[in-house]
Amino acid sequence: MATAVKDMLDTYPADLGGVDREKLARCIEECIACAQACTACADACMSEEMVNELTKCIRTDADCADICNATAAVLSRHTGYDANITRAILQACATVCKACGDECERHADQHDHCRVCAEACRRCEQACNDLITSLG
Repeated sequence: MATAVKDMLDTYPADLGGVDREKLARCIEECIACAQACTACADACMSEEMVNELTKCIRTDADCADICNATAAVLSRHTGYDANITRAILQACATVCKACGDECERHADQHDHCRVCAEACRRCEQACNDLITSLG
């Protein structure tokens, strides 16, 4: 199945320098999906009756969404590529996705939105780690 991310990568006029296009596309897609899930989860947490008990979850969701969005943006730019910056933001993204996934899992049995968010975080964390490994 073609995606806008893959389509855009395929149209890039220069060489990507040996970056695995499939892993890159998957990572960008998972970052975007995770950012959306985290944004929606934070909003859903604010609608819960026990919102005071979900403060950390809301904060972690917001941080994760911001970092995932930034990571997707950095990974979408290839001109003037700097491998050190890419590795650093991928590591930061994997770290925040792990933290957010862990936090959401604490509430997953009570709130389906936290379960869905934790799953998105785990997929994004894995995609970031897979891309880091492929960069060498």
